[in-house]
Amino acid sequence: MLKEFKEFAMRGNVLDMAVGIIIGGAFGKIISSFVGDVLMPPIGLLLGRLDFSNLFLDLSGQGHASLAAAKAAGAATINYGVFLNTVIDFVIVAFAIFLLIRQVNRLKRKEEAAPAVPTTKDCPYCATAIPIKAVRCPSCTSDLKAA
Repeated sequence: MLKEFKEFAMRGNVLDMAVGIIIGGAFGKIISSFVGDVLMPPIGLLLGRLDFSNLFLDLSGQGHASLAAAKAAGAATINYGVFLNTVIDFVIVAFAIFLLIRQVNRLKRKEEAAPAVPTTKDCPYCATAIPIKAVRCPSCTSDLKAA
């Protein structure tokens, strides 16, 4: 069983998937930082100094001034501002992955579309496939320079 697991784990596609998951996790952290630290502050400023991460509904009815104060008091809250930040994170990550996959697909199409250079031609006399540079057909011995 250990041998089978080792063979499974050492396959190229399993290792590629593991690397992709690790890089994807790191990429997600970068995007979260971009949204929380770079993108949302200017948007909040444009919307009247609004901090999205501090938007919440206090279900306890005590009227806490901030999300941190409500959490410290143990109040039940609906943190819709944090949810908005998470949705924006997701949209940006999904769009970045879309752009990456789109570019990879373009590169694959270019490789597939490259025309193959022919290496043979047909003899005009006997229709046998012969090398492009041949001057005499090896099958019917016809002189191809005259054709």
